[in-house]
Amino acid sequence: MPLQIIREDITKFPCDAIVNAANNTLLGGGGVDGAIHKAAGPGLLAECRTLGGCETGQAKITRAYDLPCKYVIHTVGPVWKGGLAGEKRLLQSCYRQSLALAKAHGCQSVAFPLISAGVFGYPKDKALRAAVDAISAFLMENDDMTVYILVFSPSSYLISKKLFSDVRAYIDDHYVDTHYDACSERMRMQRMYQAREDARVSREAELDSAVKFAAPTLAAPQAAASLRREAQSLEDVLRHIDESFSQMLLRKIDEKGMTDAQCYKKANIDRKLFSKIRSDVNYKPSKTTAIAFAIALDLPLAETKELLMKAGYALSPASKFDVIIEYFIRRKNYNVFEINEALFAFDQSLLGA
Repeated sequence: MPLQIIREDITKFPCDAIVNAANNTLLGGGGVDGAIHKAAGPGLLAECRTLGGCETGQAKITRAYDLPCKYVIHTVGPVWKGGLAGEKRLLQSCYRQSLALAKAHGCQSVAFPLISAGVFGYPKDKALRAAVDAISAFLMENDDMTVYILVFSPSSYLISKKLFSDVRAYIDDHYVDTHYDACSERMRMQRMYQAREDARVSREAELDSAVKFAAPTLAAPQAAASLRREAQSLEDVLRHIDESFSQMLLRKIDEKGMTDAQCYKKANIDRKLFSKIRSDVNYKPSKTTAIAFAIALDLPLAETKELLMKAGYALSPASKFDVIIEYFIRRKNYNVFEINEALFAFDQSLLGA
């Protein structure tokens, strides 16, 4: 865990295993296949000659030779024939079989190209969706692996044209193209915190005085009890106001009836990072991590902003990243992987990871 989409040359990426989008012979070809064979050196081709080829949807593993990884996993994706010849099933099998081989060989990090999206003609948005679905399903059952999808640039693939145009239109309508004054934002948040603190202290003093006055009065026991209940209710509210990010996150997880694992996996967050957050009441996450948890918890916009505020952040119309996040939350789309696809397409930081 987790899944990351990054811009990188797969032949230069240091990890335990890289995946080669091969042809059935496994003897090299064009595109990613040719680049991997060239970078690995002649030893890779010699070993591939001993494997007897590979069926579409299956995978085989070799040493990596001169590549900066331990293994190369060769898988053969389907040629696109309009989507009616079982292409999606075969493509997702490529990812599952490759990940199973990586796990069997003790790999903790695996890097994929976008299989079949080159000369095999698979539409890039559909190829990406199949990849993300297969990889995320695997990661839900396997905590100890990080998986990468490597591409050269956001323009090297597209999310669906409709999603891309919808997000772009939302950005055009809501993005404030101006310099974002971080200092002014910090001052605004400090004033807001101070106003809340002043109100809390004032209200506590008022209720304390009222309870002390009413409690001993035998003629008004109901009033005293009502004030005590009001004071207790206020204490609950104040406790939530004063809680840290970590405390609020854990409370929200309990309120949603989720387990820790369900939450951090849905957020695309590493288990070790979640453990740090749970064990440190004052842990301050990155903004992308905080938003990832808001997405995992299906929080509406107001509660997302509240959780962010606990970590010292806010959503701003001067940030394209923030505007894109708001787009998905307003539409109640809490699929962190689909959100990340859109963020990557617009060259923004990704959630979780």
